[in-house]
Amino acid sequence: MCEYFVKADPIKYEQRSRTVRIHGVLTSLRLENMVWDVLAEMAEQEGCTTNALIALFHDEILAHRGEVPNFASFLRVTCMRYLRRASPAAAPAPPQARLVAVPAGARR
Repeated sequence: MCEYFVKADPIKYEQRSRTVRIHGVLTSLRLENMVWDVLAEMAEQEGCTTNALIALFHDEILAHRGEVPNFASFLRVTCMRYLRRASPAAAPAPPQARLVAVPAGARR
C-alpha cells in the first residue's frame, strides 16, 4: 500500500470516547481522533461548539430519516463528505498519495 497512508500518525486513528449532551441526554460517542478534529473544524466554521454541531446533525438526520441507527458511522461519513467537498475535485493526487496496485504475490 502507499506509504503516504501507511505512515499516518497512529494518534489520528486512535479512538477516543466523548460524552455529548443531546437534548439533555448524555450520549457517549467513540470516534477516531481525526474525526473529532474534523468535527471541531466544521463547528468552528459554523460558529458553534462541537457538541452543538453534533446535536444539530442528530436533529437533522432524525427529522430526515425518522431514526438514527448508527450515529457514529453517520458522523464519520459526514466528515469524509466534508473533506471531499472542501478539496479541489480537479486537482490530481500528489504522487506520494496515489494508490498503487500491488501484485498478488507481494501481499502479506
